[in-house]
Amino acid sequence: MRTVVAVGMFIGLIAVGAACSTVPAVPPTPSAAAMYQTITIDEFAAALDQPDVYTVINVHIPYEGEVPNTDDQIPYHDIDALTTALPDRNAPIILYCRSGRMSEEASRALVALGYTSVVDVPGGMNAWMASGRELLMSGNGA
Repeated sequence: MRTVVAVGMFIGLIAVGAACSTVPAVPPTPSAAAMYQTITIDEFAAALDQPDVYTVINVHIPYEGEVPNTDDQIPYHDIDALTTALPDRNAPIILYCRSGRMSEEASRALVALGYTSVVDVPGGMNAWMASGRELLMSGNGA
């Protein structure tokens, strides 16, 4: 009886070890592994000092202002316009909105379409202003 119990415990430990293994049984698909990144307001400000590196898009609607050095204003839900305006699927892209909700949705949509270097700014323009920075009011609306 002890042998049966010992063998059963051994098999149970193997099963638990296999379930807790860090190696997945099936490799994740590219869409499941793809993620967008987030940056702080200070990191965002530093990125804006590199205009040739990033495409910066304000995706908030309706238009309520913009961060200096923004390249374009495109509504977060107009994915066709977003993809048309972006250089390519591997180019570094920063999206922001007023609070972060719309830019998060747009970031998820672009990643699902295969964009590999999408960056979201949580807190958006609200966080930008809370850090003591000002928005531009171009009045052109998006």
